[in-house]
Amino acid sequence: MNRFLKLTIQSLLLLFAAALLLDVVYTVVISHSSERNKIENVIHTSHKKYDVIIMGTSRANNHFVTELFEKQGLKAFNYGMSGSHLFETALLLKLMVANQYEIKNLVLEADLSICNEKRDEGTTARFMPYIHRNDIIKKHYENEADFYPIYYLPFYRYIKFDNKIGFRELSDVASQKTTNTLHNKGYYPLISHKKGNMKNNISSLQPIRNKYYEEIKQICKQNNIKLTVVMTPMCENTKGLEYFNKVQQLYPEIHNFENVVTDDKYFASCGHLNDEGARIYTNRIIKEFFEVKK
Repeated sequence: MNRFLKLTIQSLLLLFAAALLLDVVYTVVISHSSERNKIENVIHTSHKKYDVIIMGTSRANNHFVTELFEKQGLKAFNYGMSGSHLFETALLLKLMVANQYEIKNLVLEADLSICNEKRDEGTTARFMPYIHRNDIIKKHYENEADFYPIYYLPFYRYIKFDNKIGFRELSDVASQKTTNTLHNKGYYPLISHKKGNMKNNISSLQPIRNKYYEEIKQICKQNNIKLTVVMTPMCENTKGLEYFNKVQQLYPEIHNFENVVTDDKYFASCGHLNDEGARIYTNRIIKEFFEVKK
């Protein structure tokens, strides 16, 4: 019995040591990268100056053409992140402020994301290599149900988020494999001629007083960032489009541009404009909120 207990303890210690070693290796390699996604790029940069940044979900990433802002003499970058929620957007803005970004205007896409305060697992994964090194990230996740195993168990976070920060990501970073995330100043155009699903149903969505949206507003107020909050187009075949009116009733400062683009030919899928549609939409936003050169 004593021998069995001794072997068990030795095995557990060996397993812990191996997990700790793997954790260190993955963290050192993956956190060294600064060009594969927008999160790590913000973490590794400081003192950037922008006239305009765009933030939000894929409906920001795919809908705001940064080049068109630049043509108006506005230095801009699209920090929209596909799959993200306001949970991650608020955190990314906190990191920008901590890294002394100078931002004059923030254009925030906040429509479908207003209805929840959940984190997005895929986007969360990108913050995990830095959770021990960055107090802002740590504090943002402290109230999450799985914070303790994520923070205190070696290598647990790499197992949990293996699809984003597992061995493949380790290998890609080590081999200096690039991505197109930062191309086009952060804007990701949808140019495929093959349409996605052109029907949608958002009838079940209900906007809420979103604490992360409130955080974003407070951060902007404290740092003299002019905040412009907008809703972006969806295809006409969407059921429950009255949701956008509900958002504006709850938050009157959020501008409803859902019906600025309606023709299906301008959509890659029901919830995402193609490049041509994005250009029409972006020009409308510039005309509404930014002085256009004569």
